[in-house]
Amino acid sequence: MTYSKKLLHYFYHPKNIGKLKDADGIGEVGNVNCGDVMKIYIKVQKAISGKNKEKEIIKDIKTETMGCAAAIATSSMITELAKGKTLEDAEKLDYYSIADALEGMPPGKLHCSVLATEALKKAIENYRKKKNPKRI
Repeated sequence: MTYSKKLLHYFYHPKNIGKLKDADGIGEVGNVNCGDVMKIYIKVQKAISGKNKEKEIIKDIKTETMGCAAAIATSSMITELAKGKTLEDAEKLDYYSIADALEGMPPGKLHCSVLATEALKKAIENYRKKKNPKRI
């Protein structure tokens, strides 16, 4: 199994690692087959766009990940990709986005990038449920 130099860089030097105090949303996922566990914390800030429309932006994001090199690299990369994006744009990130940003991944490790996107989406969903408890 060969990892790209960029994936190895994010494994050896992960970004945005740790618990985010007073997170607005938390998403946790795991894979029982491989043992990877990812937790993503987000802090959301409201901003006004040029059209006086209010947007919600991921102001800060952190991850705690236990798993293989690909799991650590993908969870780190999604934090880099999502930071500063609106919630809607962050939700559009998919496993292709992560794999491309890491300059490729072995096919047997693509599930790690899927886990990372699921963790982010769960954190956003958790934020929205806290903000509006009646939301389904």
